[in-house]
Amino acid sequence: MEKNRYVGISKVGEKGQIVIPKEARDMFGIKPGDSIIVLCDKKKGMALVKTDVIEDLTGKIMEGDK
Repeated sequence: MEKNRYVGISKVGEKGQIVIPKEARDMFGIKPGDSIIVLCDKKKGMALVKTDVIEDLTGKIMEGDK
């Protein structure tokens, strides 16, 4: 059975780097070298999104222009 939810904790290192927990990387297919977009809202918080998700969304929006 595939797991649809995960909660984990990451520490911020001295250089501001974080490690995405293995379970989360596996869930979203994040591999070394992948790019991640950091979305921030001071009141709502921060989200990490794989760039291919945004590329897929952008493609769908652009297809609507046809």
